[in-house]
Amino acid sequence: MVYFVGAGPGAVDLITVRGAELLKKADVIIYAGSLVNPELLNYAKKECIIYNSASMTLEEVINIMEESHKNNQIVVRLHTGDMSIYGAVREQSDILKNKNIPFESVAGVSSFLGAAAALNAEYTLPSISQTVILTRMAGRTPVPEKENIRLLASHQASMVIFLSSSMLKSLSEELIAGGYSKDTPCAIIYKATWEDELKVVTTLENLEKAGRENNISKTALVLAGDFLGDEYERSKLYDGTFSHEFRKGTDG
Repeated sequence: MVYFVGAGPGAVDLITVRGAELLKKADVIIYAGSLVNPELLNYAKKECIIYNSASMTLEEVINIMEESHKNNQIVVRLHTGDMSIYGAVREQSDILKNKNIPFESVAGVSSFLGAAAALNAEYTLPSISQTVILTRMAGRTPVPEKENIRLLASHQASMVIFLSSSMLKSLSEELIAGGYSKDTPCAIIYKATWEDELKVVTTLENLEKAGRENNISKTALVLAGDFLGDEYERSKLYDGTFSHEFRKGTDG
């Protein structure tokens, strides 16, 4: 059996209980060594065979899964954050399906959630934004034209930009060209939830400068939008005048 497990954003204690238990049971662990915290491997039993996929090809990963399946071994494929976001998991699961190798996915805590926690931020503030856009700049991996940053910025939603901290100048230019004002608050979160986490709060106009001054060019998320500002309306859910299924509102 192969388990695709989300390792969480970095901190060892932010893996799910289910994920940690599977690491303890695993006979084979294949982990994304470029981003997964290696301390998570301390959950593994002594005899567990561990592979770092950072230097491996898709075919090499699948070969290990296939051989382990033949030996009735439990395999954990450990992905950073939650593998449903930029995890390259679909291509693995489709091959396993074609080979009739059973697999299961175990959700993880995404880095965009760890980044919000680092700032004590809420992406969906009433009257400000009720939509969160998770995206990336086009680089060596292209982005569909209809999803380019400038078009997405026109929605003025809360934005989380992955895999783009090496392109902060062009990122800020595209966001501003798309409709955000130059003084829109934004933040760079380097290695969210890790011990060496660094958070820099700035404005779109100064985004590139902030990244350069703090030597951030990789392993960081960029958050942008007025949800990082100070103005918003209170939630209706806890408004005393608002009635819902569990409470009758008052006029006071």
